[in-house]
Amino acid sequence: MNTNTLYAACLFAALNICTFSARAEADVTPQTYTYGTHLDIQKVLAMTQDAGASCGIVDAQLTYLNSQGKTETLNYRKFADCHSDN
Repeated sequence: MNTNTLYAACLFAALNICTFSARAEADVTPQTYTYGTHLDIQKVLAMTQDAGASCGIVDAQLTYLNSQGKTETLNYRKFADCHSDN
């Protein structure tokens, strides 16, 4: 096996690993929070909210790792982060 073939095989293997992990992240099904929902949060990865209203209730999303290291997503409603100029 020459070096070019070896380099191509290594590159192909690395790309497959990256593609596999990206597919695993894309398979996350968001769960909607309700009162009493059991949350198994080991590490918070991201917190986002809709940019609609400046104040009031908005939709938000929490992306986190559970205790098994699996990525989970939780949809919930919250008061927007309101900033006053006073």
